[in-house]
Amino acid sequence: MNDDLLSHIRIVLVRTSHPGNIGSAARAMKNMGIRSLALVAPKRFPDPEADALASGADDVLAGARVFDSLPEAIGDCVAAYALSARMREWGPENFPVREAAAAALADASGGRVAFVFGNEASGLTNEELLACQRHVRIPADPAWSSLNLSQAVQVVSYELRMAATAGALPPGRPEPLATAADLEGLYAHLEQASIASGFLDPANPGRLRERWRRLFARARPEREEVNILRGLLKSLLKPGNSRGE
Repeated sequence: MNDDLLSHIRIVLVRTSHPGNIGSAARAMKNMGIRSLALVAPKRFPDPEADALASGADDVLAGARVFDSLPEAIGDCVAAYALSARMREWGPENFPVREAAAAALADASGGRVAFVFGNEASGLTNEELLACQRHVRIPADPAWSSLNLSQAVQVVSYELRMAATAGALPPGRPEPLATAADLEGLYAHLEQASIASGFLDPANPGRLRERWRRLFARARPEREEVNILRGLLKSLLKPGNSRGE
C-alpha cells in the first residue's frame, strides 16, 4: 500500500458555491486516505454546513488552504489533473479516471499532484483547464454525465486508493518534474520572446498560447529542462539579439 504517495495528492475545489459540497468532499477524501484540500475563491468558507457534512473529517477542513487563484493553488505541484465532463477543442490530453489515477501516483513519487474540480454549475473555465496538464473524465452515461461535486471527488479518491493498493506503479521520473509555477514562468517567457521577435502579434494571437501549453503538457519537462529553455530565451532577448539588430 502506497499511503505515502496518497499524502502527496491535493484535491483542489475551484469557486465552490455550496459549503455542504466542501464538507462532503472532505469526508470522501478522508474515507480514502487523502487529506490535503485546497479551496480557490469559495463562496462561503468556513461555514457550519461544511462542518456538518464533513461528518468526522473536521481535520481535513481545518487543514484546508484557501487561495485567490488556481495558479496559486497548484503552483508547487509537479502535475495538475483537471476534472471535466465536457470535451474541449483546445484542452490538454484527455484520460479516463482509472488511467489518470495510476499516472498521478507515478507523478506523486516526484512531488505534489493536484486533482482540480470546478464550480458546481459551470465547471472549470477553458483558462483553468489549460492551467493543468491532464484532462480527466469519469466514464458515465453520455445522456447524464454530470456528477455532483462531492460524488466526483469520491470517485477520484477511490480510484487513487485502488491504484495505491494495486502494488507496482509506473516508474517515476529520475529528475524532478517542472512544477505548474515553473511552466507558467516558461509560458510568460515564451510570450515575451514571441512578441519581441515579431513572431506573435498580441492583437491577433490565434491559438499559439494554447498550442504551446498543450505541447509542454504532453512533454512533461523536467525542471532543469525548463531552466535550459528559459536560459535560451533570456539570451535571445538580450540587446543585440532582437529583430532587426
